[in-house]
Amino acid sequence: MHTLLANRRRVLAGLATLTATMPTMAQAQSTLDAATLGVVADTAENQGTALQSALEQAASAGQTLRLPAGTIHVLGLDIPGNLVVEGVPGKTELRTLPDGTGISVYDRGSLVLRDIGFASGAAALTIEASDDIALERCRFRNAQIGVAIADAGVTVSDCNFTELGDAAIHAMNSRGLFIAGNRIDYCGNAGIRIWRSESGPDGSIVSGNRIANIRRDGGGNGQNGNGINIFKADEVIVADNHIADCAFTAVRLNSTKNSQVSGNTCLRSGEVAIFSEFAFSGSIIANNIVDGAATGISITNLDSGGQLAVCVGNIVRNITPNSAVNPDTVPIGIAAEAETAITGNTVQNVPGIAITAGYGPFLRNVLIASNVVSESMIGIGVSVVDGAGPVHIGGNAVTASDHAVVGLAWSEIVEPDLIANADRYPNVTLGG
Repeated sequence: MHTLLANRRRVLAGLATLTATMPTMAQAQSTLDAATLGVVADTAENQGTALQSALEQAASAGQTLRLPAGTIHVLGLDIPGNLVVEGVPGKTELRTLPDGTGISVYDRGSLVLRDIGFASGAAALTIEASDDIALERCRFRNAQIGVAIADAGVTVSDCNFTELGDAAIHAMNSRGLFIAGNRIDYCGNAGIRIWRSESGPDGSIVSGNRIANIRRDGGGNGQNGNGINIFKADEVIVADNHIADCAFTAVRLNSTKNSQVSGNTCLRSGEVAIFSEFAFSGSIIANNIVDGAATGISITNLDSGGQLAVCVGNIVRNITPNSAVNPDTVPIGIAAEAETAITGNTVQNVPGIAITAGYGPFLRNVLIASNVVSESMIGIGVSVVDGAGPVHIGGNAVTASDHAVVGLAWSEIVEPDLIANADRYPNVTLGG
């Protein structure tokens, strides 16, 4: 009996040892070490040839390529698809030499780049004509653009972007991006740009990112200085981001359709915090916090075809008397012009008008209802010039130091008590 028990114990011990070593053996078989293939870190010499060979060998064999710690200098790389490339977290960096062509992914698929730093160049990393590309826990710095994307489907998650001359992420004609959980700061002109050369479906999702300290080194009156800028890209969702200290705008939608901006915290914007402008159609702006801006939320440009929006459940407060970057900006909490419902918002501390509808004749079918306004000079302003379209006002709670609800001719108050004298203006109706 004792012999049988001893034999059983030896068999079980052997099985346990075999089971414990199997993951290590599998990892050894599935991971290729770039250092063993001649890639040397922390040398000024070009490692591009050796690294390109290692990338192609790993892709061909279906293995993960592990990069060594340290700085790896290259003149250029063409990263293949069907591959996982990993660095040592916080210690591996690929840096393009001054005369190099850069690091690129062109016409690839099924690629994961993880725990790798990218630095220098017009773009630290370029991804073009590709799909199913994932960047995870990577770092981008000391370049003009962190990631330049063209005609590609890319997931960018938990990455760090800093000290970039132009933008963290610039995407043109995307195939649908998922940009989530990244940290972006100290960029010259933009945090994230999602643009299209012609208006059309894009379907990108930008969620849970922290964006701060975006300058406008390129100047202009709004094309630079934005945390998130969506241009001609339809069906984009911008949700639950924390965006602070942008020279112009936290979230800027320009000529978009069916876009959603929700749950974002927007602090200390230099111009308009959340902007839906020009030929937009179908914007939802909901449940955002705007604290500090020259204008809080602007849904305008009926003159360019901008119309159809919902502005609901937002908190807008601490609007500044003027804008340091755009002298044309006036202190307004929420502004809208056409086919827009402004409902359930709370607006506080505006040294101007808390909520406005229309500008001159550019007003059509606006509802202002069930909002709360406090600590502002003027509660609600409505355009009442000839040609201004319908607006309905009802059920708002307004506390204002100068006037509660006024009629406007452009920027001039022509009716200081619109509630009492609404019957003089056929485009205005009251309820509740």
